[in-house]
Parts: sequence; structure tokens; C-alpha cells
Amino acid sequence: MGFVRIGDKLIDRDRIDDAIDALLRIRAEGGSQQDAADKIGVDRTFVSRLESLGEVRRGGRIALVGFPIANKFEIATLAEEFGVDFVLLMNDKERWDYVESRSGAQLINEVMELIRKLQGFRSVVFLGSDMRIRLVKSILRCQVVAIELGTSPLRGDREVDTGRLRAILQELRDAKSLVAD
Repeated sequence: MGFVRIGDKLIDRDRIDDAIDALLRIRAEGGSQQDAADKIGVDRTFVSRLESLGEVRRGGRIALVGFPIANKFEIATLAEEFGVDFVLLMNDKERWDYVESRSGAQLINEVMELIRKLQGFRSVVFLGSDMRIRLVKSILRCQVVAIELGTSPLRGDREVDTGRLRAILQELRDAKSLVAD
């Protein structure tokens, strides 16, 4: 439990976190600040101030996630060249080492945290199997641009077409600069 004592008050931190999560979910799903404020029971100005407090920067942020990637260092270099804000790439061995080194609960918690983090991006470039692409597109509320690496289940590392990825990142960067202006 996340309780904080302030003088005579006992504040339930989890309740505050849940309210903020609900507020941000309403906004991310297209609800207005007033809609979110009414549903949470706060003033609209609170919603505006909360968004300003949490805003990392204006414009569209881009994430790149992919596995199992044979040429991950080349892909990571390309992502750096294009100023991608978040990169998570794994080859097949790293992917299985990651999964097998965690308990089921720990794995679920880390995947849920990754989903929460990716919700904050305007665009996510996802490199993976057909099944994983469908799953990611159904979960994330942002733009998902996918490069399919094959039919699920993928076994072994897959080479990513750097020319295709370069074209995608160029297009997203150009759109990002339009949004930031």
C-alpha cells in the first residue's frame, strides 16, 4: 500500500495513481480535458496543469521495438541517426534469455510497464512476427508502423531491410518536424 501521512491526513498514493491513469487514458483515447475532469471529479485546469507537468516535449516522439533481429547493431545505429527516442532491440538469444530469467509475474509486470511507456509515443515502429504485429496494433493507441519479419512463431534471428526501415524513419522524422513546428 502506498500511504503517505501529511499532518492529520492519510493519503492513499495508489488511489491518486489510479485517478491519474484514468485521466490520461481518457485523454489518450480522444476525450477532452473537460471530459476527463468530469469523470475524475477535478477542475479542467487541473488536467491541463497535470499534462503540462508530465509533457516531455512537444512534437511526435518515435519508438523502435523489434525481435528477433540479426542486424540489431546496424538497426540501432540507424535509429540513432534518425533521432529515435526509444529503442528496444533483441536478437533471438537475448529474447529467450530475457524471458527465461524472469518469473511469470515479473515478466508480465515488465511487459505491462513497456506497454505503458510506449503509449507515450506518437509512433512506434515495430519489427516482429505477424501475430506480434497484430497484438501490438490492438494494444497501443498510437500509430504503429510495422515491418513483418515472418509468420509466428519466429525461430532464429531475422535480418531487417535497412533501406525499408530508413524510408520509414525518414517519413516519420519529416512528419515529426511538421508537428514540432
